[in-house]
Amino acid sequence: LFLGLGIVSSIYFYVLFNIGMTIGLFPITGLPLPLVSYGGSSLVTNFFALGLLLNIGMKRKML
Repeated sequence: LFLGLGIVSSIYFYVLFNIGMTIGLFPITGLPLPLVSYGGSSLVTNFFALGLLLNIGMKRKML
């Protein structure tokens, strides 16, 4: 439960900071947009986290 919450909040904050950089609230940095930006390690990490979320969802239904 806490792992899933951490993954979802991490993706949420990445998206939030990217939106903030786009509208000028935050300074522009090199943060990738999850599941959209094409970067080697970022893309692999995001898909790994998405796989963990899907696995948590499947295991939770079994319990």
